Amino acid sequence: MSSQAANVTGEAKIQSEPSDGIVVAKVLTKVYDTGKVKVEALRGVNLSVQEGEMVAVMGPSGCGKTTLLNCLSGLDDLTEGEVFIRGRLLTDMSDRERTGYRAEKIGFIFQAYNLLPVLTAVENVELPLLLSGTKPKEAREMALDSLNTVGLREWKDHKPSELSGGQQQRVTIARSLVNKPEIVFGDEPTGNLDSEYSKDIMELLKKLNKENRQTFIIVTHDYNVGRMADRIVMMRDGVIEKDFKPAPY
Repeated sequence: MSSQAANVTGEAKIQSEPSDGIVVAKVLTKVYDTGKVKVEALRGVNLSVQEGEMVAVMGPSGCGKTTLLNCLSGLDDLTEGEVFIRGRLLTDMSDRERTGYRAEKIGFIFQAYNLLPVLTAVENVELPLLLSGTKPKEAREMALDSLNTVGLREWKDHKPSELSGGQQQRVTIARSLVNKPEIVFGDEPTGNLDSEYSKDIMELLKKLNKENRQTFIIVTHDYNVGRMADRIVMMRDGVIEKDFKPAPY
């Protein structure tokens, strides 16, 4: 399995490119150009994630981990390099195809819950299904099933203000999983939670990962979260510095 490190001068040190996996990144480069300054957020990143694997992407603030997540998921365009999802080149998809693929096959969990305060838990979970054209009755059944998966079916009629932080994040997870995605991307999914709630959420994600064989790629700054993953990818200055399996949790 490929990894990438930084040499003593801080320049990218490219190793062999990955060739297989449900998500494969080859020599990813991402440059943000403001017109006055260019920021090289990713510098030749190689990464392969296997189906059913849970990978934690870690590193200091500004190291490129969220940029990597956005590029892998197709939320952000690449400057150079390639991303393959199940063997298909992401850049070969039209904008419409990419949007459709994200809606059908990919789930997103963010640090901010992004729940609509005027909707109940079940209404928040079913909303993306309704927007994608699912029939209301089917969407409601799928939303209730997803809430049941995260242990919140009995809270279906509660609005976000009536839920704890941990419960709100569970609703967010239910919403991200309601379409039964193959791949789930998480950007600091426990960032707003205390250590007890963080552990609960990660144990839930691990359970879903193992039971459903869903692939999880999670950005986190918390090593207690990262060590619950199958693999930790450590980033610094836009490159992968280390790629290793953490000690058993």
